[in-house]
Amino acid sequence: MKRLLIVDDQPGIRLLLNEVLKKEGYGTYLAANGMEALKYAEEGMDCVLLDMKIPGMDGIEILKRLKEKWPQLPVFMMTAYGELDVVQEALDLGAIRYFTKPFDIFEVRDEVNKTLKV
Repeated sequence: MKRLLIVDDQPGIRLLLNEVLKKEGYGTYLAANGMEALKYAEEGMDCVLLDMKIPGMDGIEILKRLKEKWPQLPVFMMTAYGELDVVQEALDLGAIRYFTKPFDIFEVRDEVNKTLKV
């Protein structure tokens, strides 16, 4: 079973992604902040959905840390702000794609499936 980490400080977003992606057969892990995300990542993830704005440690910092340790780990960024400079920085750091909130949950599901070749 592929392991998927969902990192977002909004409980509703975490629960929605969890519900849809669990139905796809993924083992899902939910984190509300950067420290939780990095702790779960140590357990070995196959993919990460990461919000840009996280209290305490922003998505860019989390992305940098993930990519330092696991350069091949697929990371999708999520943002409600559409800040093109930050989005470009995330892509330059190795994020494979970003989704602007509110996103189409089925598009997210399809991209995760395509990336993990389910």
